[in-house]
Parts: sequence; C-alpha cells; structure tokens
Amino acid sequence: MQLVQFVLPGNGRRVGVIRGGNVVDLTVVEPECQSVYDLAQQAFARQQRLVDVVQAIVDRSAANQLPYATLLATTPGGKQPYLLPPVDHPEPSRLLISGTGLSHLGSVQSRDQMHGGTQSSEPQTDSARMFALGLKGGRPKDGERGIAPEWFYKGNGHNLRGQNATLEIPAFALDGGEEPEIAGCYLIDPQGRPRRLGFVLGNEWSDHATETINYLYLAPSKLRECAIGPSLQVTDDFTDITLRCTVSRNGQELYNSGELRSGERNMCHSLKNMEDHHFKYTQHRHPGDMHLHFFGTSKLSFGSRSWTYQSGDQIRISASGFCEPLVNTVSSGSPDEAKPIEVESV
Repeated sequence: MQLVQFVLPGNGRRVGVIRGGNVVDLTVVEPECQSVYDLAQQAFARQQRLVDVVQAIVDRSAANQLPYATLLATTPGGKQPYLLPPVDHPEPSRLLISGTGLSHLGSVQSRDQMHGGTQSSEPQTDSARMFALGLKGGRPKDGERGIAPEWFYKGNGHNLRGQNATLEIPAFALDGGEEPEIAGCYLIDPQGRPRRLGFVLGNEWSDHATETINYLYLAPSKLRECAIGPSLQVTDDFTDITLRCTVSRNGQELYNSGELRSGERNMCHSLKNMEDHHFKYTQHRHPGDMHLHFFGTSKLSFGSRSWTYQSGDQIRISASGFCEPLVNTVSSGSPDEAKPIEVESV
C-alpha cells in the first residue's frame, strides 16, 4: 500500500492512497483524517492495522480520485493540487530526523577516503573501524543486542521537504551533497512503543565539503534540509531495493550513480539492530512523537565529481518497483546567512 499527502488549493491538505494511476482522496470521506499521522492515530484507537483502517475508508471513497501523474509533476505552493512529504507531524518540532551511516556494504570506501584513509589491510580511520564493527556485530541473533551503528541528528520537521520542492544550500555552506537513501518512518503509540509506519525514498542532503575538513564536522554538515517521497510504502519488506541517482543542469546530465543497492541484503547492520539502537533511548519513545530515520547509502557523487552544486540543478532519485522517482531542485539560501548571528540579552 502506498499513501500520499497532498494539498487541494482552496480545500486544504488531504491524505490519499494510490490505486492504479490515481490517488483516492480519503479525506473526502473522513474529514478528520488529513494526514498519515491522523490515520495512524485512528489505527491506535481502534487497535487495528493501518492498512485495515485505510482499506475501510477506500471502500467508501473510490469515486474521489485524482491523476497521480499530475500531482507528481506539480511544483508545491501554486494553484494546482500538489504533493507534500508523505509523512509529517502537526507539530513539526515533534518530528525527529536522524540517520545511520557506514551501514551499507561498500559505503566505507567513499567515507574512508573523505576522512583521509588509505588502501590498507587494516582499518586506518575511525570510519573504517566503525564499518568493521558493523560487519562483526551488526546482525545480532534474536534477543541479543548488537553493535551500535553510527548515528547522527539531522533536524526536525521544519527541515523536511517533499516532491518537487527545493533543497537549499545555505550561504554559510561549502557545498551541497545528495545522498540517495531509504528512510524508516515511525510513530510512538500512546503506550510509548515505537510503531513502524513504513518506508520512504529519500535524499539526505548534506555538506560533504565541510565534513572533509575534519570528520568531527560530520554533525554540523548534516544540519540541512532533506527530502522524502513521493509516497509512503506501508510494508515490512526491507530486503533488497535498487536505487539510482542522477543530477542534471540545464537539461544536461552531470552525474549518474549507476545501480545502488539498499535493503538488509546489502547492509552490514540489520533493520532490527538499527531500530533497537535508535529507540533504546527513552527520549525517543515519547507518545505522539514521530521519527524519520535515514538508513544510509553506498555511494555519493562527492568523491568523483569536479563540479559543485548550483541553484537550479535537478536531483532525481529513482527506485524501480518501490515508488515513483523523488525529484528536487537545488536553491541558494539567503545571503544574510553568511553574516554572523548576534545574540542579545533579554
């Protein structure tokens, strides 16, 4: 099942489910349900699965449909219906965005080079050593706790963007950097238990040039916008997903990642292990909070390109058989962001 969130200008936000080439508008029948968050809260209250709650509404609203292709192609904020990120929170500060790196087989090469590693039989950098730990203990047996993966904070719901939205390079940044990934979407139920809503295609937009200065700059290099979408895959399957990322400028392709593999089959950490080490912290289990966690990628353009991102560049991340491509355009931040922030006393 694939869920989307969208806006009908003049009528407000909606939530829908994809059926064939159309989006069935669920909000028409259930006006109180304007988001995936609302649907999940109904599932908690009724002690039902999310897919069953959605199906019950679909059975009563099949006639209220919009062409999905039109929504996919529309830029947000205009007079035509457009897509939102497929999950969000009514209080954006209660959506925690985080991620895990060095999780994919092959991902260590680009990170190790970024942090000054050399080709050697023994891990030389902290990145290489962290990856080796994941290979050794990232897939624990049932009932056991494995090795903790790398973890980073990316921001909250105010940083989140959707289909056809822009991804900003702040004026203080050294560069932009695409990261084609799959992310898990979670909502904490009224009993404080993390519940997985499903998975989304994502672009975990970062600043690798800043990270290259010193690996301890990884944390601030991650404090950027990110994009997910266009739809939420309501499924437990995270086995094997094929991705591809392209970057184009003025209609000319600058970069093509080739085939990228994600999913547990291509990772050194299991999904259970990554989820365990995220939700073991009590502050990550507050009822009503939402979490978006990026699971990492195996390849970046940064280590192989001679160009830097410019305003207007288009990034397209596709995952055949998973969902429609996620498309975003790069923008430049306000020049004022390059000026020092002066803090005054109250």
